[in-house]
Amino acid sequence: MNKKTFRKVEPYIWIAPSVILMAIFIVIPIISVFSTSFSKMTKAGVNKGFTGFDNFANVLSDSTFWMVLENTLIWTVAVVVLSTVLGFILALLLNNKFKGRKIARAIIVFPWATALVIQASAWKFMLDTDSGSLNTLLMSLGLTDHAINFTPTPAAWFAWEIACGIFVTIPFVCFTVLSGLQSIDASYYEAATVDGANYWQKLFKITVPLVKPSLTISTILNIIYVFNSFPIIWTMTKGDPAYHTDTLVTYLYKLAFYNGKQGDASAVSVIGFVILLICSGIYMVNVLKKESGNTKTRRRRDNALPGLFIMRKEKKG
Repeated sequence: MNKKTFRKVEPYIWIAPSVILMAIFIVIPIISVFSTSFSKMTKAGVNKGFTGFDNFANVLSDSTFWMVLENTLIWTVAVVVLSTVLGFILALLLNNKFKGRKIARAIIVFPWATALVIQASAWKFMLDTDSGSLNTLLMSLGLTDHAINFTPTPAAWFAWEIACGIFVTIPFVCFTVLSGLQSIDASYYEAATVDGANYWQKLFKITVPLVKPSLTISTILNIIYVFNSFPIIWTMTKGDPAYHTDTLVTYLYKLAFYNGKQGDASAVSVIGFVILLICSGIYMVNVLKKESGNTKTRRRRDNALPGLFIMRKEKKG
């Protein structure tokens, strides 16, 4: 092999290990799940052959599936939306210069760096009625004279799980947005200040549009991560009582490993994959359309800034 030919082949040699690993751990399992969803499976996991859409029909005819699907949508929307809003606000605060900013940023990382199982276990212990740290704190401060049951209903448990999900997701959004904020040229804010723009005008006319790519990345990744999140739900409630706090991921786990319905579990997995693909695709298309429409406006604004500063200097002179 001569040097010229090697240079053409070299990039493929470097990416070959990654491609092989992706094929083994991602592509092949996906194909296997799709295949299983259209097959009749025994409780022992033996494939009895093609069965068409029977597994999907079994799943869609079960009222439990629709309850779990509703839980999944509520869980995903609540965690993604609230963590994005709170993470954005926190990023704005951490972008300012103040004493102890590095320490504050390090503290924000802790919930994200800690394993989700540990986080969920801590929240479960905190909410315990008999020996939970939250009740202990309230009674030690004299705010209550008896233990409070913070999880009297499945809805209350689910709300606390959402709160835990938001808590562990905020750091990721915060630092993704913070990286976008630090890449914004200060000249935009200087020009806006000279023009008499207030804080809110700068926020919605400069900051939000320029940080939108970072928000887009964090939102899409969060939709995928939160939709497929397993540890928080499983550690805190295991979907109990009676599937009322289950999401699709914990539900299909029960179908496969508790009930021995691997075909139905694979069908639920495929349905979740399709829903996630559609939602992420719609979001991406809408964002890309808006970005392409704003690109020309942003370029005109960037080109106008140097001339604007020259005119101001001439007026001052």
